[in-house]
Amino acid sequence: MSSDQPVAGPEGLLAVYDQALPAVYGFVVRRCADRRIAEDVTSETFLAAMDSVRRRRDTRPTTPWLIGIARHKLADHWRRAQRTPEPVDDLPDHGDDPWDAELDRMVAHHTLGQLTPIHRSVLTLRYVDDLPVGECAEILGRTVGATEALLTRAKRAFREAYPEPQPQSSGRGGHA
Repeated sequence: MSSDQPVAGPEGLLAVYDQALPAVYGFVVRRCADRRIAEDVTSETFLAAMDSVRRRRDTRPTTPWLIGIARHKLADHWRRAQRTPEPVDDLPDHGDDPWDAELDRMVAHHTLGQLTPIHRSVLTLRYVDDLPVGECAEILGRTVGATEALLTRAKRAFREAYPEPQPQSSGRGGHA
């Protein structure tokens, strides 16, 4: 049995589990504000995958296939969270970070955490996962038009929640 050729059925899922688990969990945890939720979504992903390979024994599980399931499980989570919102903790203070890009990423992540779950999900699917609007709509169970309108509202909410940039010293005539 070659490692390049995926095995079908439940045996195939077991064969890719050790390699796929860190990739699937990594995918989920980068999109969740809470590691507990990321663990739950990862578990739900593998349970759904097992159900799928039991129903369709010719399915050949791969890591990308599992990440696709995880994307759908995240959307399910975000839909549930929209109905029953959970508060999101503030980001931990990491002290002085010399890299502006890292700081911008943290501020953006924090700002996303302040949005409603549906706004957070559509922005993540569209701009973090770089999915076309049609795929976002499919994952969220909405029409393309409704998803475009949702994106517009989500972008507006993000801009309103994003902190105003602090003035930077230009170095000309300013204080050191």
